[in-house]
Amino acid sequence: MPHDPTLERLANATLLVPFESYQAPRWILDGLADGISGVCLFHNNLRSAEQVTALNASLCEVTDLPPLISLDEEGGDVTRIGQAHGSDYPGNAALGAVDDPDLTRETFRALGLELADLGFNLDLAPSVDVNVADDNPVIGTRSFGSDAELVARHAAASVRGLQEAGVAACAKHFPGHGATSQDSHHTLPLVEADADLLRSRELMPFRAAVDAGVRSILTAHIELPALGTEGPATLNHALLNDLLRDEMGFTGVVVSDAMDMRGVSERIGIPEASVLAVAAGCDLLCLGRFVYADQVAEVRAALVRAVREGRLRGERLEEAAERNTRLRAWVGRSAVERAHEGATSSAIGLTGARRAVRVDGELPPLENPYVVEVDAPAGMAVGDVPWGLGPWFHDTVRVSPEVDDPSAVLTAVDGRDLVVVVRDAHRYPSAQTFVRGLLAAHPKAVVVEMGLPIWRPDCGAYVSTYGAAHVNGLSAAELLGAAGALEVTG
Repeated sequence: MPHDPTLERLANATLLVPFESYQAPRWILDGLADGISGVCLFHNNLRSAEQVTALNASLCEVTDLPPLISLDEEGGDVTRIGQAHGSDYPGNAALGAVDDPDLTRETFRALGLELADLGFNLDLAPSVDVNVADDNPVIGTRSFGSDAELVARHAAASVRGLQEAGVAACAKHFPGHGATSQDSHHTLPLVEADADLLRSRELMPFRAAVDAGVRSILTAHIELPALGTEGPATLNHALLNDLLRDEMGFTGVVVSDAMDMRGVSERIGIPEASVLAVAAGCDLLCLGRFVYADQVAEVRAALVRAVREGRLRGERLEEAAERNTRLRAWVGRSAVERAHEGATSSAIGLTGARRAVRVDGELPPLENPYVVEVDAPAGMAVGDVPWGLGPWFHDTVRVSPEVDDPSAVLTAVDGRDLVVVVRDAHRYPSAQTFVRGLLAAHPKAVVVEMGLPIWRPDCGAYVSTYGAAHVNGLSAAELLGAAGALEVTG
């Protein structure tokens, strides 16, 4: 295939790529100079604030127009800058439980300012899915709630907050991943709701985000037959054009969810899925976590080849490149305007977490409590982020409900006050069985739910944090510490 620099540069303009290290490798710097629109950073790129700031500055040195420097920073359970110790922001479920749009706006503005200080200009957030499936394995506490009007209020507030900080928001996962019981990282979920319900429920928060001026929207790898679609929404021209652009009036950048997810590329491969996504209307291809130099080159080559074969219109590449260039120009102007603002504080995150925490029942006077954390697997989007009450209570043990025996824990408790910590216990029968075994001997124990408070056992007191971020844990620890006059520090 003959070399065509112009066409290859247009193909590059659709790419949002990851890389493997704390410093930008040569292939990334060369790619940005050759027109790649931006990068997506993960925890393997983030070691310290100083390192991240220097890294992001180095990415900007090779282009005249700032590249898009993005990450998945939702606050709450899905955090990249808080990967080591948990997020300083409470997450969407907690903010939805408070239901104060001003708090949500202030929280996302603080988050945005922190990201901007580190050199980020595109946040792949907020999640504006309406979480109506209790067993949803991929959304859960990432959603503001199960009521579409509530989610819409907070979708608009979070978009405004981020973009007031000069960081482009990206509402996701269009047209709505909240009614699924499958994870699109592993398969193609099917949403069986009828068209009227999808329009009145799933689409409402996206309309609110569009009205709030959201700069980008991220697609979902889900199938919605009631909207006349076949296959993933990411690859569906009617959804991304007739619905999102023509009907809903969105004029910004359409970003694909990660193209390495099985829900979109398992059967056809990442390069072919990328061609179909751009043809359908995606402007920016988020390639995923481990799609590095050689695979990026394969995607670029597939896009070029598709144009030459007539399977992809060259005008579609030009349109995508123009939208991505406009977004890059916007973040560049925002960075200049933001340079005149002062520093911000993330203390708003703890404020939100404290306002979200709920207690059912009466907290007993805890003296020297024994804390049992019942482990739960983290989803692909969350990753390995610390959670629980261990940082504030020295006598804390983490158990696996499939392996450990409640009787051994009860022996260790030895008459002390018992606090049991769970995370989305409604999704794990083994966790419920384990907790019941503990409560049979300690019916007055305190249960702390750090996921969605759906399964509620009979216990002395039930504490709901609506998230497992660092500040969610601290808010619960403060309550438990106050009950027993224990010293709690952040």
